[in-house]
Amino acid sequence: MNTKRGSLAISIVILLIALFLSIGAGCVLGAADIGIGDVVRVILSKLPVLGRSIEVPAGTESIIWRLRLPRVILAALVGGSLAGAGVVFQAVFRNPMADPYLLGTSAGASLGGALAILLGVGFSLPGVSGTGVMAFLGSIGAVFLVYGIARIRGRISTATLLLSGIAVSAFLTAVVSLLLLFYRENMQHVVYWIMGGLGTARWDSLPGIVPGIFIALIIIGLHSRDLNMLLLGDETAAHLGVSVDAVKRRMLIVGALLAALSVSVSGVIGFVGLIVPHMVRLVVGPDHRRLLPVSFLAGAVFLIIADLLARSLVPPVEIPVGIVTALFGAPFFLYLLIRRKKGVA
Repeated sequence: MNTKRGSLAISIVILLIALFLSIGAGCVLGAADIGIGDVVRVILSKLPVLGRSIEVPAGTESIIWRLRLPRVILAALVGGSLAGAGVVFQAVFRNPMADPYLLGTSAGASLGGALAILLGVGFSLPGVSGTGVMAFLGSIGAVFLVYGIARIRGRISTATLLLSGIAVSAFLTAVVSLLLLFYRENMQHVVYWIMGGLGTARWDSLPGIVPGIFIALIIIGLHSRDLNMLLLGDETAAHLGVSVDAVKRRMLIVGALLAALSVSVSGVIGFVGLIVPHMVRLVVGPDHRRLLPVSFLAGAVFLIIADLLARSLVPPVEIPVGIVTALFGAPFFLYLLIRRKKGVA
């Protein structure tokens, strides 16, 4: 037990250091020449008492405080949330290839965001744009639709849920394609949003998602034992006192909430929930009491680095971060398929 706690502590410390370094790199690297000292001075200048004695050039402050720092923090929150959602879905499906977008979350968000952009939706909620609100509603709506279709006589089988997710995703994707066909003048904006990106990150993007992410993580943490039991199979979990259907329903909703909150502020970013939990599981094992916090931190670091690559690979062009994660994720998915085909995984 002490060895397990020690390995968990070491993993968390290493990831916290990596998170700190990646945030620093995200603030320093870019088109403008800014040093780490500038970043420290800008942050210190925002402190209530000490900040009064620190002067920072307005241009430097604007780049760091208004553009880069909120962007890397949002990347950390989105990456951690997607990884946490991946942990949940992989436990519910007992499949390391499960992804947050398996239940139609991605397609629902794409449809909601596309409708908001094409129809010029103007309303918003505190911290979230109209596009984000519509994407969130589309994500949650798709999950409930999949869940309703898959529910037969009060029970849900994993196979039926997967097939329902695939069918609903295909239908919603077709609807988005039709919208793009009829509204070609706005096609570029919709396509860029669907690809996923963090270029519009601002401080006011955070209040709308932080409370929901925090609550969702607490709920998942409280169900860590139940998720561990689900890995043993539904019948075994039921014999051990787990209300299987209720736990699955609760976890699917919470996992979808995490994914939907992320999509609402960043667009569609795939494969984070596939890659990160699988790699973390190889290091810390399948116990969700360790897997969840380590995966959240690892997902945060992963997406910060992916976003840094997205805006640094071909300057001055910024690649949507969803493309970068797909370039990593698609080969990784094929690798998992090959391993399962050979009977290794």
